Amino acid sequence: MIREFYDSTDEDEMESQYQIDPECMVLTRLGRDMHNRCCGGKAWCIKDICGIICALLTWLLILYAEFVVMMVMLLPGVSTYPIYSYINILIFQSLAILAFASHLRTMFTDPGAVPKGNATKEMIKQMSFREGQVIFKCTKCCSIKPERAHHCSVCQRCIRKMDHHCPWVNNCVGEKNQKYFVLFTLYIAAISIHSLILSVYQFVTCIRHEWRDCSTYSPPTTVVLLLFLIIEALLFAIFTLVMFGTQLHAIWNDETGIEQLKKEQARWVRKSRWKSIQAVFGRFSIFWFSPFTQPTSKNKLDCCLYSV
Repeated sequence: MIREFYDSTDEDEMESQYQIDPECMVLTRLGRDMHNRCCGGKAWCIKDICGIICALLTWLLILYAEFVVMMVMLLPGVSTYPIYSYINILIFQSLAILAFASHLRTMFTDPGAVPKGNATKEMIKQMSFREGQVIFKCTKCCSIKPERAHHCSVCQRCIRKMDHHCPWVNNCVGEKNQKYFVLFTLYIAAISIHSLILSVYQFVTCIRHEWRDCSTYSPPTTVVLLLFLIIEALLFAIFTLVMFGTQLHAIWNDETGIEQLKKEQARWVRKSRWKSIQAVFGRFSIFWFSPFTQPTSKNKLDCCLYSV
């Protein structure tokens, strides 16, 4: 007999007899799980008002930095300092595009959701579990929980290798989108530091020239725009660098943020540090730094095991 556990929360797990609950089944169309899906099921999206507001705020802050860097600092100086202006325009625009793309990929990529309503007798028989093997069932989404999966109350799904739910990307950070989240923190930190350096240099230049030909805007307006950008860049640089370091530490030790927070004893076989990095980013190549490419699948059997 296969031993089954109901998991009502991540902390409390109790042994129970398996029962088929008709309410566990999720509405599907053409055999596809449509929960947390949009655009006809093609994209993953979380309908959380707080997350949507935070994501829009992130885009607005990026656009504000784009406006100040381009319209206040770089474009007015193209005729006077063309090499300096064009080089910094290229650097800033490249980082901004990569940051924006990383945010979109993190936000609209399925983080590794376990299909809803797959805890049926038929599905359990198809999975070919070993005799006496313990499996866990989440009573909140009626799913068989893979190892290291946790239930997210915002996404209302169990997420494989869930690290945390981030409102700034309106999504969970999990097995399938952790690479994009790491790149998002990296590129936001990079454009923040770049903006900070440009703003300080602009201030020094303006003071040296007594605000003559410093900007197309009046001195008071220029000061306000630069000060707000400096504060924004400083805060985001600190925040994203901390998040970037935390993510790398978690990947390096093959331990998610939730597992670290709850101090869970490792019931899984820890990967080597290099294998753990490859599990997130794929085989080493320049595409590690690209939000436009997807990491290669780690385990084809594991991908099929919990599919509906």
